[in-house]
Amino acid sequence: MQKPIILLLLCCVLFSCEKSKEKSIRFTPTFTISTETTHTIPAGQEYTFGYLEVLENREKPAGKTIQLPVYIFKSRSNNPKPDPIIYTVGGPGNSTMRSAQYMKYYQYLDDRDVILFEQRGTEFAKPSLDCPAWSEAIYKSNFPEYNEAKRDSLLEAAARTCRERLIAQGVDLNSYNTNAIAADIEDLRKVLHIEKYNLLTISYSTKIAQVLLRDYPTPIRSVVMDSPLPLEVNYEEESVGNLLEVVTMLLSDCEEDEKCAEKFPNIKNRFFQYLRDATENPLQVTVTNPNTGKPATFHLQGKDLITVFTVTNSNNSAYVPNEIQKLLNNDLSSVKAQLESLFDRPTQFSGSGMGMRLSVWCAEEYPFASKNIIVAEKTTYSEVLGLSPMVFEPNICGIWKVQPLKAIENKAIQSDVPVLLLSGEYDHETPVKWASAMQKNLSNSYHLVFKGWTHTVTTNWGNPCGMEVANAFFNNPNQKPQSKCFEAMQALEFVTE
Repeated sequence: MQKPIILLLLCCVLFSCEKSKEKSIRFTPTFTISTETTHTIPAGQEYTFGYLEVLENREKPAGKTIQLPVYIFKSRSNNPKPDPIIYTVGGPGNSTMRSAQYMKYYQYLDDRDVILFEQRGTEFAKPSLDCPAWSEAIYKSNFPEYNEAKRDSLLEAAARTCRERLIAQGVDLNSYNTNAIAADIEDLRKVLHIEKYNLLTISYSTKIAQVLLRDYPTPIRSVVMDSPLPLEVNYEEESVGNLLEVVTMLLSDCEEDEKCAEKFPNIKNRFFQYLRDATENPLQVTVTNPNTGKPATFHLQGKDLITVFTVTNSNNSAYVPNEIQKLLNNDLSSVKAQLESLFDRPTQFSGSGMGMRLSVWCAEEYPFASKNIIVAEKTTYSEVLGLSPMVFEPNICGIWKVQPLKAIENKAIQSDVPVLLLSGEYDHETPVKWASAMQKNLSNSYHLVFKGWTHTVTTNWGNPCGMEVANAFFNNPNQKPQSKCFEAMQALEFVTE
């Protein structure tokens, strides 16, 4: 009877030694320069491209590593400021690398270096958590023959396919979240020996900025949060209400504008009544499927028609009342054009970064949202009855099976680092009120609202005023940015012809 006990003790000792050995391993992140880039950079722009190598799971020091592409663009100044800007975009799941082709338009390079950072799991990272099955399912689900039940089944199958493929590749889906991305940026800072830096973040990536301010604040000189998404906000509890609030605001502004009110009298009440009527008696619209040449008939309710006219582009805001008037006059040309576009198979962004988006959302957004409030969001507003506020339905997160993050990831941060909050007046995705509420915890912050604009004001290529304001702040983060373009900004002039 003694022999098995001795063997058991020996195994325990060996196992303990192995665990101790693993704990003693200290992986050091590296940055390796590469001559093969993600995009072709126009001649004349000096840059360095390479890959940051970090642990996929920092709790496993002997585990696998991942590679994240990084561009370091040199300033156009002969005497650049010593603190670069680290820039990463939103989504979650979007790629920052696409900006590399257009850096000559970025005003920031007039004063300092700009570093483009690709978040783990996105398109050009290694691995990329792409999900082509999901993209295909979204494409098919837009067809009129797919009712809600069929659509759910289609998306569930796609989520399973994507998860199984990524798991088979050895991907740890629990390691793709905002905390890990923030730690990646801190590793990049250390590897590049950057003492102080500035952050430029938009939409989802403003959450990364908040985690960095909370967990790694010392080297951060200043932060621009364009269209901020506060950590403490439960997006899906408010998304439908925020949409209706912005549409109400825009149409109310039209009614207060003499020219717009004369052209489109009482447009707000007429449009909302139209949506309620369509909810009870769906609007039947037939278009030709260009792939088959056969007719396809859609039955549109208020929840469908409101999304036709959501304000998603600052350059389009002025046209919204005119487009609504066309609909009220039974001119379905714009609706038909948008329905026909649903049959166009996407040639890019085909599921790239979708696995990362699923991991982020299902680990740190979905777990904190109140299911009762979400149900109420679907039934509270008669104009869009049944419109789901959810980015991913519970069954999808149930399939994805990532661990919920700790409650601190749903708590507001406090910071005295200089922060500039930028909002678009008609942004329903990250509304003005969210940034306004954040200010009470950011003691050294400023908030600017761009009249008539919508989401992500620093990327409005039709008017680079948002970029000008952000750059002014980076150059002097201890005062509210002074910008002639912003001071000259007027209320939106609606298109009435």
